[in-house]
Amino acid sequence: MLQPREFRLLEYLMKHTGQVVTRTMLLENVWDYHFDRDNVIDVHISRLRGKTRQGLAKPLLHTVREPGI
Repeated sequence: MLQPREFRLLEYLMKHTGQVVTRTMLLENVWDYHFDRDNVIDVHISRLRGKTRQGLAKPLLHTVREPGI
């Protein structure tokens, strides 16, 4: 079962399907933070990946890294 924040995160990602969603966008729209809290997002994305990948051959969530990171 998804926790409330995981649901909000999944909902936001679904509304932006096919788009690159940045950490800043997630912080501002899912967490209502307006400062850098990257670790918070990493933890929730990891949990969400685990819950949405079960039984699927291909993952639903993909990470796009900026060059040089």
